[in-house]
Amino acid sequence: MDLLDLYGRASSWTLEKATGAATDLDASTPCEEWDVRTLMNHMLQTQQYFVGAARGEDASPPGPNPPDVLGGDPAAAFRDAREETLEVFGADGVVEKTGPSLGIAASDQLLHGWDLARATGQDATMPDGLAEAAYEIVHGAFTDDQRKGVFGPEISVPDSASAQDRYLAYTGRDPLATN
Repeated sequence: MDLLDLYGRASSWTLEKATGAATDLDASTPCEEWDVRTLMNHMLQTQQYFVGAARGEDASPPGPNPPDVLGGDPAAAFRDAREETLEVFGADGVVEKTGPSLGIAASDQLLHGWDLARATGQDATMPDGLAEAAYEIVHGAFTDDQRKGVFGPEISVPDSASAQDRYLAYTGRDPLATN
């Protein structure tokens, strides 16, 4: 799996959703107790974490109360974070050195892009192949204890569920719920 390509495609789709959500920052999201502004701050803080870790900096994982890093132009903030992530991880040897972290960053982008889309009434259908890849990356990668700080409890879906619905359900999101 080409993680740089995966991140590029997932973050491109999420950039569209972030741009569409930029005018509705007070909308509630599927992320409990977070509005769109808080979710976007979390997303940007998370990307800063992955970039800092890839650079070898002493980066702390994002916490439950993200700082305000969004600024006055959310679309530009997301575009800049995407470009910086692609640049840092695109450098020779970085993806190999950092293991699955870029795949986890791509999965996070995709998941929260869906959250933004649902919160703001945008099309939440993930591009072909991305949900399958994200599910493959995160499914089984976290212990039950680690899941508590990352995802909600897994939701049961039928065996016939789409890859997107399986991915969402694994991460504690009800793919059939309305926001």
